[in-house]
Amino acid sequence: KGTMGHRACAIRQLSRRKKFPTPSCLQAGRNARLIFCHINRPLLNLNGGVRSLSSASTSPSPFRASYPLLTPSLGKYADATRYLSPHPHNNITPHIASLVGRDLHLRRNHPIGIIRAKIQEYFSSISRSTGTDYKIFDAEDPIVTSQQCFDDLLIPPDHPGRAPNDTYYVTDSTLLRTHTSAHQSQHLRSGIDAFLCSGDVYRRDEIDATHYPAFHQMEGVKLMDHYLVEGANDISGEEWLKSPQCQLVESDLKSTLEGLMDHLFGPTTRKRWNGDFFPFTQPSYELEIYHNDEWMEVLGCGVIHEQVLDLSNRSDRRGWAFGLGLERLAMILFKIPDIRLFWSEDERFHVQFEEGKIVEFQPYSKYPPVFKDVAFWTCRGDNKSGGNEFVENDFFDLARSVAGDFVEKIELIDSFKHPKTGRSSRCYRISYRSMDRSLTNEEIDALQFKLRDGCPSLGCELR
Repeated sequence: KGTMGHRACAIRQLSRRKKFPTPSCLQAGRNARLIFCHINRPLLNLNGGVRSLSSASTSPSPFRASYPLLTPSLGKYADATRYLSPHPHNNITPHIASLVGRDLHLRRNHPIGIIRAKIQEYFSSISRSTGTDYKIFDAEDPIVTSQQCFDDLLIPPDHPGRAPNDTYYVTDSTLLRTHTSAHQSQHLRSGIDAFLCSGDVYRRDEIDATHYPAFHQMEGVKLMDHYLVEGANDISGEEWLKSPQCQLVESDLKSTLEGLMDHLFGPTTRKRWNGDFFPFTQPSYELEIYHNDEWMEVLGCGVIHEQVLDLSNRSDRRGWAFGLGLERLAMILFKIPDIRLFWSEDERFHVQFEEGKIVEFQPYSKYPPVFKDVAFWTCRGDNKSGGNEFVENDFFDLARSVAGDFVEKIELIDSFKHPKTGRSSRCYRISYRSMDRSLTNEEIDALQFKLRDGCPSLGCELR
């Protein structure tokens, strides 16, 4: 997903989603699920198999890989105990906790790290001509407060993006950042006028080839020199938006980002701007490029909202901000078809990439998928069971906790509501596929049974 710190896609898409209240039956189920997942749920092992946390240190995986694997590089935040806790609002699974601190964006020969470096290279090059020195932040703590992630960015309390259905909470007031924009206010308050902030971000989401609960973003911010916008010192609101100083900020923003696209995709790249909405910028835009015979959104941006600057103690300044998804750019530039590949430790993936070079990914295998279905009744429509609406992301998280990255895709293939009882039924098809080897029906059956066993913890009744 392209973002403005998960902005251009996530904030806008979440605004379109129905906001699901936290169901009482699922809240009780969530506590049971945490115990269930933390102790018994198998995770994807580095050798291609599965393991449970309770036996990870002593029991070898029953599924051995025959291909070379690399030892994962772990950063200072790779400590699962920071993210798995008995706090009643904690909804982080072991699978998610195992991803934190992998620091893909800091690996020099990894597609994510190559894209990050190329973007930083561009801003370093223009600093010589513009006189703007962009500070680099790429090792920020992924745990942030709800104030940093939402309040400081004018995201309202009832926004669906703040709900535990969409966000991974450590406690009731701390969470795994959903966008790198969560660090904007702290850096502005510290007096920094221009910076680039990159890192891993987390969001509960659907499961397919382009969505993953952990991904990487880069946030860019620039405050204009005082003398360029001094004529707007005493104006605000509509007067500010119509002022030549606001237009100057907007022009600087667009020319900077168009130059970035030329740097990444070539100087002949076609570009177009579309108006958009983000709570934290006004006006707001999305940038699209014409690539492979279609227009593709690559980032969101805008003039920083006056209130955001006020909350950051920088009300005397004007500036712009942008956010983009590193995976989205990497999938386009390297032609990588499945987002799970970024997290693979298979040497056949990593040997293809070299620092500073954009090359087309060469698939080394295409193993067949194994399809399994699961059907269940969700909470009663009359609410007599104390339940409420079913939340798909709970089911998706359960599936990932059971089978890790073996889960390629989950799709709803049937649903209906019983006319007499009011109960709703759903049937999901799970596509299991390894990026590295063939899966057997026997091992997938074992995972499927574990997934079925976990469904009652979500308030569901198997059919």
